[in-house]
This record gives sequence, structure tokens and C-alpha cells, in this order.
Amino acid sequence: MVLLAAASEPFWQNPTFWVGVSFAILLGFALKQGVFSSIGKSLDDRATAIRTEIDEARRLKDEAKALLEDYKKKHAAAEAEAQSIIENAKRDAEAIATEARRNMKETLERRTKVAEEKIARAEAQAVAEVRSASVDLATAAAQQVLASNSAAAGTSLIDKSIADLKGRLN
Repeated sequence: MVLLAAASEPFWQNPTFWVGVSFAILLGFALKQGVFSSIGKSLDDRATAIRTEIDEARRLKDEAKALLEDYKKKHAAAEAEAQSIIENAKRDAEAIATEARRNMKETLERRTKVAEEKIARAEAQAVAEVRSASVDLATAAAQQVLASNSAAAGTSLIDKSIADLKGRLN
């Protein structure tokens, strides 16, 4: 019944009509003042700013990818260089160790040779000293034997023989 009563009264007395009229006036005023165009411009500016930020983010992402790839390549190169340095150091260390072993062997051989020469000299000197001592002893014994047998007759002959014997043995 309320609907029938509302349809029977004139439209200018209906509050819904006045709300619609005031809304139409507000929309017309907003269009005349350019509110919708400023809202559209604001939204377009915001969309442009967002698009610019997205493009900047893509550019930064691509730049970061390029940097990452560059650093990966540098890392791989550095690792290869480090491996090369390690291998060279191992080869150098082995060469140094081989050289040290060779030098030590040569030094040992030289020292052994020097020691053997010293031993040979000492042996020769000992043999010479023993010979000299035995010659001296034999000479003294011969002198005593000859002196006791013929003191005067063979003195000159004995002295000559002893001198001759000393010359032959030394």
C-alpha cells in the first residue's frame, strides 16, 4: 500500500526524485569543473609512475643478472687461476725437493770421498811411520849385532850399509 500511495502523489514531493536531481546537479557541476578529468589525469599519472617504476625494476633486475653472471665468470676465472697457482706451487715444491735430494746426495758423496781420502792418507802415513819405525828398529838391532861381532873392522861398512838401507826403505 505504501507503494500505491507514493505513486499517487506528485513526483516533486517524492524525496527520491530530489535525491536524483541533486545527484545529477552534482555530476554536472563536477563535469564542468573538470573533476573527472583531473581524477583521470591523476590515475594516468599514477599508472605512468607505476609503469616507470616497473621498467626501472626490470632494468635493475637485468643489470643485477648481468652483474651476477659477470661475478660468476670472475669467480670461475679466479678459481681456475687459484687451481693453476696450486698446481704450479706443487710442481715447484717437487722440483725443489728433488733438487734438495740431489744436492744432499752430492754433498754426502763429496764428504764420503773426502773422508775416504783422509782415511787413505792416515793409513799411508801410519804405514810410513811403521816402516820408518821398523827400519829404525832393524837398523838399531843390526848395529848392535854388528857392533858386538866386529867392532872395528866393519864400522865403515856397517855405516854405509845402514845409510844405503835407510835410503831404500824410505
